[in-house]
Amino acid sequence: MVTTLITHPDCLEHQTPDGHPERAARLQSVLTALDAPDFSRLIRRQADLATIDDLARVHDRAYVEQVLSRIPMSGVFNFDPDTSVSPGSRNAILRAAGALVQATTIVMCGDSDNVFCAVRPPGHHALPNRAMGFCLFNNVAVGAASARAAHALNRVAVVDFDAHHGNGTEAMFLSDPGMFYASTHQYPLFPGTGSVGQTRPANIVDLPLPPGAGGTEFRRAFSETLLPALDRFNPQLIFISAGFDAHKDDPIADLQLVEDDYFWATEAICEVARRRCFGRVISTLEGGYDLNALARSSSAHVRALLASRS
Repeated sequence: MVTTLITHPDCLEHQTPDGHPERAARLQSVLTALDAPDFSRLIRRQADLATIDDLARVHDRAYVEQVLSRIPMSGVFNFDPDTSVSPGSRNAILRAAGALVQATTIVMCGDSDNVFCAVRPPGHHALPNRAMGFCLFNNVAVGAASARAAHALNRVAVVDFDAHHGNGTEAMFLSDPGMFYASTHQYPLFPGTGSVGQTRPANIVDLPLPPGAGGTEFRRAFSETLLPALDRFNPQLIFISAGFDAHKDDPIADLQLVEDDYFWATEAICEVARRRCFGRVISTLEGGYDLNALARSSSAHVRALLASRS
């Protein structure tokens, strides 16, 4: 199995205010962990820049231009109390989205079986015309839309195991039966979406977990509901929104996962990919705010990608 790591130093230049949980040290902790000898087989590439056309497949073009126009020469510009841009943000946000576009080409052309995009800022809360929850552009949705546009795919799936519901991705996929979105997440928790009892189309699967839930509940939700739904969708390509803030050590959620849960979940997704789409999986970093837990969890995730079979 060939696994590619896509990243770029520009993603470290998106600076957030002091004390902000989404900080450059997060990405650095992941990259340091993936420099270990265990990961010597990774093919390493630098992320391309997304184009406005790439972004406008899922975002309003006026919104894209607005975000880019508000990159400051100094200091920060705040879109909301949680989400801001700094002088280094332009290239960072374009690299973060561009990595997903690049990954689709790499996988669909057969240059790699799967890809992990170690980028920031994250993206799954970004709505078509609004930044929120640390997210400016919806990286995974940009990648999924690119896969359909450039490679004529009809069925593209996103599996999201971040502690927070990916409301932005769900909003973009809700009325499009060719896009599948499944999420395990803590509820109640920001952004307040993804609860039980809502009527959803077949291409949307929300599996909220209560505060304090751990690996047993997480694996049950995957095994009994998420994986069968993903398999029935028969995807031609699977993306993963890989947030690691459901870890028991993470400071901004109350789930109790450990590294082995992430390995197990990644392995299970890759097994569906092996049966349905030649092992094609593209993963991108979302949340995870305890640096040590993030490093260990992302390492477990990438080990599972390296071990998967096409």
